[in-house]
Formats: sequence, structure tokens, C-alpha cells
Amino acid sequence: MRLLTCLTLFLVLPLFFGTANAQTTTTDSVKAAVNSLFSAMMHADSVALMTCFAPGATLQTVVKDKQGTVSVRTEAISGFASSIGQLPKDAADERITFDVVKVDGDLAIAWTPYNFYFQQQLLHCGVNSFQLVRLAEGWKIQYIIDTRRKNGCQ
Repeated sequence: MRLLTCLTLFLVLPLFFGTANAQTTTTDSVKAAVNSLFSAMMHADSVALMTCFAPGATLQTVVKDKQGTVSVRTEAISGFASSIGQLPKDAADERITFDVVKVDGDLAIAWTPYNFYFQQQLLHCGVNSFQLVRLAEGWKIQYIIDTRRKNGCQ
């Protein structure tokens, strides 16, 4: 009986730890894809920024007008890349933390609270919600929606 238990553990534990290591590697590659976006922003590199996105990707922001009415603003990825490319290097510094990263096959999500600094001044903060897809060339951002607020930033 003891031999059977040891044999079972010998066979099962490597499978468990192998799966855990594969998941960690996949999660790390999702984080790397997200971090590539912010590196491109920091370097004012519109070409590198465009390579972070999947074809047909969507970029949206939750906004609130002066009356408090909430709506969603959509921005073209190409327009966003163009505006980033016109900035001085190191002007756009979005500092994120990874709160949640989940992966199921070729689909991933990342929830990243952030503080956005422009020319070293805290401009706003909020959270990004990323949807990523694993394509032949790696993880690409398919969708971002974010919040932005000026109050309560740290």
C-alpha cells in the first residue's frame, strides 16, 4: 500500500507542478505583452505601440461629463499611436500594477490599476481592463477599457 501511494505521488506531483509552471510562464508572457505597451508609450514609439495590438483592436475610456452622466469614448488605435509618437521621450509614464491576470487557452484578461504621469506630474489614475488574444506572433491586446479620475490618486 505504501508503495502504491509513493508511486502515485511520484507520477501525479510532477504533472501538478508542470501545470503550475506552465501557467506562471503564460501569465508572465501576458504581463510582458501589456508592459510592452507602456514601454512603447514611455519611448514615444508609435511603431512599437501598434505592434502591441491585434488587428481590429478597440480602445475605450469610461468618461463622466460635468452633469455626472457616464458614457464610453472610443479612440482609434492609430490615432492613439500617432499622438504618443508626437510626445517627447519619457513624457508619458503610466505606472501599473497587475491586480488580476487570468488565462484560458488563447484568451487572457489583465486588470491593472495605474497612475499616469505626464512629464513627471501625476495627471490622473484609474484602472485598465485588458483583453488579450494569443496570435501566431504572441499575445496581442484586443481590447482596453479604462477609467480615469483626478481625485484619490496616490
